Amino acid sequence: MHTPRYSVIIPVFNRPQEVAELLESLTRQTYKNFEVILVEDGSTITSEKVYEQYADRLLIHYFFKPNTGPGPSRNYGFEKASGQYFVMFDSDCVVPDHYFQTVDDFLKTTPLDAWGGPDRGRNDFTPVQQAMAFTMASTLTTGGIRGGNKKGFQPRSFNMAISRLVFEKTGGFTFNRYAEDIELSVRLKKMGFEAGLIPEAYVFHKRRSTLTQFFQQVSNFGKGRVLVGRVHPGEIKPTHWFPAFFLSGLLALPFLFLINSKLALAVTAAYWVYLLLISIDSFLTTRSVPVSLLSVPAAIIQLTGYGYGFLKEISKSG
Repeated sequence: MHTPRYSVIIPVFNRPQEVAELLESLTRQTYKNFEVILVEDGSTITSEKVYEQYADRLLIHYFFKPNTGPGPSRNYGFEKASGQYFVMFDSDCVVPDHYFQTVDDFLKTTPLDAWGGPDRGRNDFTPVQQAMAFTMASTLTTGGIRGGNKKGFQPRSFNMAISRLVFEKTGGFTFNRYAEDIELSVRLKKMGFEAGLIPEAYVFHKRRSTLTQFFQQVSNFGKGRVLVGRVHPGEIKPTHWFPAFFLSGLLALPFLFLINSKLALAVTAAYWVYLLLISIDSFLTTRSVPVSLLSVPAAIIQLTGYGYGFLKEISKSG
């Protein structure tokens, strides 16, 4: 029996519609030598019918397990996989047709033990989703922290792959959730494995559908960074404090007006200039006025949410 080169691992919890879009995009891949491992993480709204719809269009395997979180669910998928490389996508991603061909061509000239790619929005996403996709990738926000360039790149599990050897040596994810991908990225580099960015191996990432859900998501990102820092001292860099300073400054503004109104006005102006730059950059990137305007509240929520989660978790330290 033919052994696939790549095994796609997709953990899912109560998101059958998202899974359907992701699987549909995988049917359109120009490179076909891969299998799909769909791991249902204790869902009450399962993706079993979606799996059945694609069973004759993809080499796909479906497993149901008790809910344990994305980290253990991916490890479960690794154990079931046949491929040489394990490729992870979040269920809210859509994969462009060229993804696997791009990866395979890249690895022929630049062997890697682990890799990741960027994420971006797409024109048919809602304006809110496009705005969130922009701010999450922008170097003006925590996009720079997330590693959108080759320097200091850390693969993230929405679009991440490791070799079978990496899994065998590392044991895969040790965190159940919250920065489990960052922790694994740090650990595999410490063990001497080569991880890299494949810029053209991007995915379209729909993110959460509302700004409230987005706040909760990025709050977990902030919490996760602190958890990683506890396990790997030195992994909390000065840049990771930026959202916390952004949030603290906003909260301090009313009190600053009572103490020194001129300084408060100057700080307020600095915030507005910063947010204006984000809006302009968003327009230049997306060419959409609605998206550029929505990028301002998306950026505020992203930074305050991350900062809130970061400060809340770091206050527990010691």
